Amino acid sequence: MKSSETTNRNNKRSPVFIYSAIVVAIVVLIGAIWPTQFGDVTNEIKLWITDKLGWYYLILTTIIVFFCVFLMFSPIGKLKLGKPNDKPEFNTISWFAMLFSAGMGIGLVFYGAAEPMAHFAAPPTAEPETKAAYTEALRSTFFHWGFHAWAVYGVVALALAYAQFRKGEPGLISRTLRPMLGNKVEGPIGTIIDVLAVFATVVGVAVSLGMGALQINGGLNYLFDVPNNIWVQGIIITIVTILFLISAWSGLSKGIQYLSNLNISLGLLLMIIVLIIGPTVLILNMMTSSTGSLLNSFLANSFDTAAQNPQKREWMSSWTLYYWGWWLSWSPFVGIFIARVSKGRSIREFIGGVLLVPAIVSFIWFSVFGVLGIEAGKKDPKLFEMSAETQLFAVFNDLPFGIVLSLIALVLIGSFFITSADSATFVLGMQTSFGSLEPTNFVKVTWGIAQSLIAFVLLFAGGGDGAEALNAIQSAAIISALPFSFVVIMMMISFYKDANQERKFLGLTLTPNKHRMKDYVELQKDEYEDDIIERRKDFRNTEQ
Repeated sequence: MKSSETTNRNNKRSPVFIYSAIVVAIVVLIGAIWPTQFGDVTNEIKLWITDKLGWYYLILTTIIVFFCVFLMFSPIGKLKLGKPNDKPEFNTISWFAMLFSAGMGIGLVFYGAAEPMAHFAAPPTAEPETKAAYTEALRSTFFHWGFHAWAVYGVVALALAYAQFRKGEPGLISRTLRPMLGNKVEGPIGTIIDVLAVFATVVGVAVSLGMGALQINGGLNYLFDVPNNIWVQGIIITIVTILFLISAWSGLSKGIQYLSNLNISLGLLLMIIVLIIGPTVLILNMMTSSTGSLLNSFLANSFDTAAQNPQKREWMSSWTLYYWGWWLSWSPFVGIFIARVSKGRSIREFIGGVLLVPAIVSFIWFSVFGVLGIEAGKKDPKLFEMSAETQLFAVFNDLPFGIVLSLIALVLIGSFFITSADSATFVLGMQTSFGSLEPTNFVKVTWGIAQSLIAFVLLFAGGGDGAEALNAIQSAAIISALPFSFVVIMMMISFYKDANQERKFLGLTLTPNKHRMKDYVELQKDEYEDDIIERRKDFRNTEQ
């Protein structure tokens, strides 16, 4: 019977797959046929969103941060993402490696030196290239890559993992909204929500892949005089696409886990070498003082729209609002993937791991490469004028074993490229295969090619020029995030409504209550388990 149901599911194309593929195909065709107009229109839309709705992005992401903190310290944090006797599928190290590789990936290497250098040369408020600008550069970078980013990822992943592993729902964004929408999530409304999630995922991942292609091309150009243009970037995307499709074919526990562990190993190796041979004491001092500055000004920066400061407002449009849009557009992809690898962990453990550990690692990473880059730029001001994709390699050029460090960075970028795209094909496959944890290779290959085509179209719209291509990439991230942001709000409300009801049912409080939890474990064996079985039967009947 199970085999027959699986066969029927695989033979039946999800409407989400069909509609999403059509939308992505239309965007690819428009971008390929009218690249200049495509770039101009998306830029205008981006400018309108950042000008009119910047306040909305700031308020929403900050609310998400405090929502995560509240859950971590509330009795809801005692609930497990799964049944009471479920154990984590992956060990803690591999879990951190996979969520970190999927959650940040290429961006860490791309902006590791480039963003602090950019803020030092053109800070939001301080005088350029001063001591105040130095601290502001690192603090701003920490702010962009810290708690807000991981809170957005975490809240989406939490809602998905709770619905899927605790309530027996399929792994679809729409199914997390059942507490609000009821059975409507299984109809046209649910399909629209899932199509929005798929489109946001494709664009969000394409942003990362486009940056990866830019930086690999920039590194090859700087080191080996390889031409830096759209066609070389297209070749890079094609080669990496073939590699990550091979990885995707091998399955989650093999390809993605091995690549994620490789990413962490290479990243740590690169960071430790730079920390040792670079200005070690200055790096540690600036990391400490900038972290303090971040915490001291966290609330002010979280709600600062720069309403009376045109200079900072323009800076925010290019940086803060771009990142907030990127994190939101990446959240369905990263959220679904993190949910998939987080079964068996408590909500408190989950939020603590997702919110704190990656943020702290990001602070260390940007301190190491940011201080190194700024110090190199102070000696050679021309470095500040270089494109973002080549700055890291130019910074390494003045270090001992610089060529070795550059080659390690290129391998790391390629590995992150493959891991992000590999993870995305799995996530997109889930979303367009009725939430299946084992999407068919046809579906994964389709989405692998689609996200690579979107990445190429974005670069093509920028003419292959680094600055213009990056602008097109930023526009795509900010635009795609807007419609999905409303879904995120509904996910938060739905999750809290459902989890709080269960918390009340179990009588969970801030103090331990072992007797109630013991009763609950017994309940899992009959009533709660029967409820999950019925939900799964209803879902299968709906599919057929």
